[in-house]
This record gives sequence, structure tokens and C-alpha cells, in this order.
Amino acid sequence: MDAHAWDERYAASDLVWSREPNQLVAAELADLAPGTAVDLAAGEGRNAIWLAGLGWTATAVDFSQVALDKGARLAEDAGLDVTWVCADATTWQPPAPVDLVVVAYLQLPADDRRRAVRGAVGMLAPGGTMLLVAHDSTNLVDGTGGPQDPAVLMTAADVVDDLTGLDVTVLRAERVARAVGSDDAHGGRQLRTAWDCVVRVVRRQG
Repeated sequence: MDAHAWDERYAASDLVWSREPNQLVAAELADLAPGTAVDLAAGEGRNAIWLAGLGWTATAVDFSQVALDKGARLAEDAGLDVTWVCADATTWQPPAPVDLVVVAYLQLPADDRRRAVRGAVGMLAPGGTMLLVAHDSTNLVDGTGGPQDPAVLMTAADVVDDLTGLDVTVLRAERVARAVGSDDAHGGRQLRTAWDCVVRVVRRQG
């Protein structure tokens, strides 16, 4: 799906994603000391806005200007300062190294994914963290929601392989269950399980 298609999707509704940060992003990063952060493929910037609220100097990068404009309004309403950059998440680089890169649900074919995650690590200052959360390959059969194209799904092992040869320490690389609420036929709510992969790495010092 190209930027124009995503612009149309973001323009068609109030918010495509929730106002709250992704639950796995929040769980992993809540205790990290604030610094400079990039939310890569940020969409409406929910993770960047959350990070800014914790004291981070946050930049949200996405190729949909419509999504970024919506995020900028949300940040302004919350009194938070976020930098918004319309660019290709697979090639963009910040002007200076950063302390954190979040890559949440950037679902791409393998070659594009590899370029994006290696580029994300390349943004990090020594000691910086990259956190990737994505729809796991097993979600197609075992879970609910997410893309139905296996070519854009991945496992933690795939992402770790993408990082081969880079100077990083892998802190976490695993499949994680995420509870997803949906309406049932009787007007109630039911929880189903979605499967994500989570990879957290730190760029080694020196």
C-alpha cells in the first residue's frame, strides 16, 4: 500500500489507531530514562505523543501527511511538542543519533523490512535502544486481526537475522500474546488473542 492509499485511509475516519500508546511499547519503555526518540512509521503518532508526555524529545516519521497532520493536532491539544516528518521509513535518517527508535507495526516484505530495521539501528547513539513490535507470522493462523498477507508478517527470529553483523545486544526477541477486544453477536464484548513479535536491542558502546 502506498502513501496515497494510506492518506485516504487516514482521511476516512477520526482516528485509525487508538489515542493511547501500543500496550507492548508502553510496557517495554515506561521505565526508560527520557532522551531523544524516533517513532518510525508513526501513523497518527500515538507512541511519539506518549513518549513526549514522559519527557522525551520525540520525532514522528511517516509517509502519510494526513496521518501526521492528525497527530500534530492531537499533540497540540495535549500541550506536547513533537516533531513531525513526512518521509519513507525505510530510508529516512535523523540529523543526529538518537537514544530510542520505536518501530511499531511496520509490516513490509522481507527486503524492505531488513532495510528499515537496519536503518533504525543506524540511527542509534551508543547505548541507544531499538524496540520493534509487529504482527507475528503465526497470527495469520493462530491469532486475530492484522494483515492477511504472509509476505508482510514476521517472527522475532526474522528480525534478529535482519540485524546480523550490526553491533547490538539483543535483550528480547519473542512471540507475545496481545488481548484484542471485539463486539460479539449479542452486543457484548469478547477478548481474542493476537500474536505479535517483540524485538528489543541496544546498540553497544564503543
